[in-house]
Order: sequence, then structure tokens, then C-alpha cells
Amino acid sequence: MQRSYLALIYAVLYAPILILMVFSFNEGKRGGKWQGFTFKWYGELFNDSQIMKALYYTLTIALIASIVATLIGTLAAYGIHRYKKKWAKKSILAVNNIPILNPDIVTGVALMVWFAFLFNAIFGIRNGFLTLLIAHITFCIPYVVLSVLPKLKQMPKDTVEAAMDLGAKPSQAFMKVVLPEIKPGIVTGALIAFTLSIDDFVISFFTTGSGVQNLSISIFSMARKGISPKINALSTLMFLAVIGLLIVVNKRSKIEDL
Repeated sequence: MQRSYLALIYAVLYAPILILMVFSFNEGKRGGKWQGFTFKWYGELFNDSQIMKALYYTLTIALIASIVATLIGTLAAYGIHRYKKKWAKKSILAVNNIPILNPDIVTGVALMVWFAFLFNAIFGIRNGFLTLLIAHITFCIPYVVLSVLPKLKQMPKDTVEAAMDLGAKPSQAFMKVVLPEIKPGIVTGALIAFTLSIDDFVISFFTTGSGVQNLSISIFSMARKGISPKINALSTLMFLAVIGLLIVVNKRSKIEDL
């Protein structure tokens, strides 16, 4: 019974993705009817300048945003963990959770108004790559904090103090003692931030400018005319890339555990 229930869950989750992958090799443009096997959509995908430009912006922003958010989120999680007052720690965590629970459209509109006031009105900078990047960093940080905190809580309470008693400076204790212990949480937070950045549409829609579009906005624009099989091909390649990345991370985790 448990296996049947598990199989049903996986079927509901992954059947649409498998269908998408199969129809990325469909000869016809319509996704609901099979008209023969072909690789032509993959060739046209790499020749489509609009999609390639959107892919470039998507990966660039996701990579930078995940790195910056991981650095800030890790330091923030360490600071929260070291905070001695429980009521203050709970208050900070509650504030950290607001962007996660807050609807994306509210966050998107709020950032749009903030950028209009700060960048447009004061500095004369129009919305574009910079505002989109800052927005992605902003909504990724809370997820990194929540990924790193459990690993910090699993550490023995006196680990840092013991390292400092042996002559290590606070920065050395953090780099050589704390970081190796919380590394799995940092990697998980970075992967979540990277995935969220690639996936985001609503916040990106409100904070980007002319000439800068990520894949979600570009696909939304193309969907008005009908989804092209090239999008199926792109989605297939991205899905396989994510699966490959997860396999590599899991293998490295098993090696480190040994």
C-alpha cells in the first residue's frame, strides 16, 4: 500500500515532465499530437537569439544571486545562532520568514516601488540587470538562512569556545571549525537559491527593465502565441542538468560521510 501511494505521488509529480521531454522530440509544432521523431527543435533552440539571451541572463543572475545570497545568508544564520537572547532570536527569525510567507506579487510590487524611489528618482538608474539581480538576492537570502540554521543547531554548543581556548581567533574558529560542520547546509541553501532564481517569474516581472528578460518572462511572452517545441527542448535540457547536479552533490556527500 505504501509503495503504491509513493508511486502515485511520483507519477503525479513527474508524468508531466516526462511528457514534456517526449514531445521535445516531436516533429509537429502542436504538443498534443505525435507526428514523428526529430532533433530539429534542439537545433533551432540554440539558433534562437531571444531564448539564448534570456538563458544567459537567467543563468548569470541565478549564479551571482545564489553566491551572494549564500554568503550573506550563512553569516546571518551564524549571527542568529550565536545570539543569546531567545526572544530576540525568535523575532529575527520571524522577520526572516516574512519574505518566504509573503505572496510573491506583494514582494514584487514592494521592490518595484523601492527601486523606483531609490534608483530611478534619486540616482537616475533605470530598472534592468542590477535591480533584477538585487531582487533575486533579496528573496533568496531567507531560504539560505533556514538551510544553514539546522546544521548550526546540530553542532556541539562549546565547539567554537573550545577552538578559541586552543588559540584560534574568532575568524579562524569560524573558517576552520564551523564552516566544515555546516557545509552540507550551505550547499543545500546555494542549490535552493539557484533553483528559486531560475524559477522566479512574478518578482522578476516587476523588477526588470527593457532589454533584460529571464527565461520565465520570455516564455510568458511567447506563451501568448502558443508554446513552441523549442521551449520543450530547453526545459528538457534544464531538467537533465538539474538531475546531473543533484547526482554529483549526493555522491560528494556520500564520499565526505565516508
